[in-house]
Formats: sequence, C-alpha cells, structure tokens
Amino acid sequence: MHIILLSGGSGKRLWPLSNDVRSKQFIKLLSKPDGTKESMVQRVMRQLEESGICNSITVATSRFQCDAILNQLGENISVVVEPERRDTFPAITLAASYLVYEKCCGTDEIVVVMPCDSYTEIGYFKTIERMSEAVKNDVAKLVLMGIQPTYPSSKYGYIVPQLDIANNEIYKVSHFTEKPDVPTAEKLISAGSFWNGGVFAFKLGYMMDIVSRYITVETFDEIRNRYRELPRNSFDYEVVEKEESVAVVPFAGEWKDLGTWNTLTDELQENTIGNVVMDDSSENTHVVNELDLPIMCIGASNLIVAASCDGILISEKGKSENIKTYADRLQSRPMFEERRWGEYKVIDMVVFPDGYKALTKQLLIKSGKSISYQKHQYRDEVWTFINGEGLLVLNGETKKIGRGETVCIKKGVKHAVMAKTDLLFIEVQLGTRLIEEDIERFDWKW
Repeated sequence: MHIILLSGGSGKRLWPLSNDVRSKQFIKLLSKPDGTKESMVQRVMRQLEESGICNSITVATSRFQCDAILNQLGENISVVVEPERRDTFPAITLAASYLVYEKCCGTDEIVVVMPCDSYTEIGYFKTIERMSEAVKNDVAKLVLMGIQPTYPSSKYGYIVPQLDIANNEIYKVSHFTEKPDVPTAEKLISAGSFWNGGVFAFKLGYMMDIVSRYITVETFDEIRNRYRELPRNSFDYEVVEKEESVAVVPFAGEWKDLGTWNTLTDELQENTIGNVVMDDSSENTHVVNELDLPIMCIGASNLIVAASCDGILISEKGKSENIKTYADRLQSRPMFEERRWGEYKVIDMVVFPDGYKALTKQLLIKSGKSISYQKHQYRDEVWTFINGEGLLVLNGETKKIGRGETVCIKKGVKHAVMAKTDLLFIEVQLGTRLIEEDIERFDWKW
C-alpha cells in the first residue's frame, strides 16, 4: 500500500501563526508523547509510522510548502511538487504518475490518498487498512472513508450510503450531498450518512486510466510539463461523484479539523505556550507567544491571544472564526518562513523618506545545511554571526566564520554559507528594492 499525503492550502484562519506560506499543518503546537511539540503534519507522519500500515509515503504539495515539508519531515521523504496550484485532482494525478514513472509501481498497487492535517487516533489508520483490503478484494473501484458525524455540520460534504447493501460494514454509496444547511444535515445524519473525510483508496491502474482520458504521457516529466492541461477541479467533483462503483468504510473514532483557534485550543495541553505569564483568575483563555517579548495576561476570560512576527491577535474564542476577514486587510509579506536549510524571521523593517530601505532578519541554518551560492542585483547585505560555526564563500573564496564576525556583501558579489554546527546570524538587507525574488543562483560544491 502506498500513501499519498495531500499538503495544500494556505490561509489566515490561525493568523498570526498561519499565513499564505505557513499553513496550519506546519505550526508546532501539539504535544508529542514525550512532551515536545510537533505540527499536524508531523503528528500524522508519526501516527502512520506507529500504525505500521505503510512503508511508502509520498507528499503532494506546492512549491511554497516544499521547504517546510523537507524541514519538518526530513530529506528522505518523497515529495511531489506541483508546477502550479490546480486543486486536488491534478495533485493526485501528479502523485500517482510519480509512483508509476519514478517508483515503477505496478497497476495493481493500492494507493490511499489522505489529508496531512487530520487530528485523529489509531482507529483511523485501522480503517485505512480496511479500505485497502476492500480495494484489494474488488469490493468497489473506489473506496472512501466515512466519518461518523458528531453534530449536524454545514462545513462538510456528506456520503449517503445504501444501508441495505453492506459487505462486512462496507457500504455501497448511494450519492453525495455537498455542505448542506444544518436542517438538511440533521436529516442526512438521521438517515445514516457520513462526513466525507477526504480519504480515497484505489488501485493505481484505476487512477492512470482516468488520467489517460485527459492526457497521454510516457514519463513523469511529460505530465509535469503538461500539468496545466489537467482540469482545475477537486478529486471529489472530477472523479468521486462521477464513479458508479464506490464504497464507504465507516470510522467512528476521534476526528477533528483543527482549522480555527477555537478548535485548535481544545487540543492544547497547556493554556500558555512561549514567554507568557497568566494569573490564576484567567478562565478558558489560551496564549501562544512566538516572540521573545513577554505577554502578561490578567483576569482574561474566553480569549485567544496569539503573537508572532506577523502580528498580535486578541480574540474572543467564539469570534475566532472571523479572523480571516480581518487578517486579509493586513500586510501580505510573511514574516516567518521555514526553508529546507532551516528558518528565518523578519525582526525589523524601515523605509526612509528617500525610499531607501533596511530589512533585518534572523536566520537559523541547521547543522550540515547550506544556503545556495547566489548574488543580488538590488541589495547589499550585512551578516553578523551570533552563534555556531560554518563556512562562508565570497566570489569563490572560502573561509571559516563563527560567533562575533561580521561580513559586508555588496550587490553583485556571489556568496553562500554552510553550517558546521547550527548557525545563527543576523542579516540586514539594504537598498531600494528588497524583494525575495532578487536572487540569482549558481552551482557550488562544498
């Protein structure tokens, strides 16, 4: 069995910790069994490994999230990067093609597609095993997971089963209802319907037959180059709702979408994370602080307080679903990003009356990682190394660098740095155009 993890989406429902680059699945707030913190995607990966159901995992994601995936899951994970964002059907098509052309998997191999951010428990993965067995036994061409609803929600699609046609509690699917109003949802639940959890199982050949209806290719590079020819549509609309041979396997355990602060804080083991002081009189309040500055909270009730480089949020818990509307009015540049070499955060930005700008970042390069050999056309940079040891390259000349050293890099100078130990430094960008795209990369062998 091969697992395809879908890591897509971006947004600001968990602003200021989430933004257009840092999606909710990468925020490290959940507690691991050992007490350390992990993100949603790390939690799902850990649960997959603990369940032992699969030793082949491929992540389908966008180029904006690729670095975060590699940073959090490691360089050994298989990652398929979309040339552009085109919804779940093209993403699954690309990942399935990768298994065929790059992994040389056979058409009878079973594939399970699942989201990377579901908050669930071990029974969820046992249900995935049952889905795989159902596909293997040809119960249906396409097998879905049906989540047992806990309340009449209008946020989810519903799978309506044929309850009179069951095979070991695997039901044929009658039809689907997409995000109904609450009264309709109540009727659907009374009729035995399930939430659509976005988990699909099929044989690899089944998916490739569908792909051949749109384009015919012989290599993975071909399908990447012709990616725009695939319909920009969800897998549900493009495949599931058109398929006649569909079955659903129920799952009645814990399953949540931690897409808002209100739902996420229900799963946090602490009321405060980061540099926070909160008094005993505060009730049902959560404070998450990624800044070095302290936050003091006294007598607070039913609040979400969150602080990051992007900003500070203070919201009543019941109103936290409205965050995105207001966050869209704020600055668009992400102030924190994970990269495959580590991470950076913007700590200051100044624009002077004559248009000259200064942008200050703090960068952490992980031991053994490096920033690419590059030059800039529009900006100068000043690097001040705070901690760690590494190697610095300037126009082909290599030297050792470490704590307390400062380097001035003028525009047009080729430069790179590699960390021998975790390397922390401050970068000050100076110029009239300070944009991330001002990078020209070159080959360099350390």
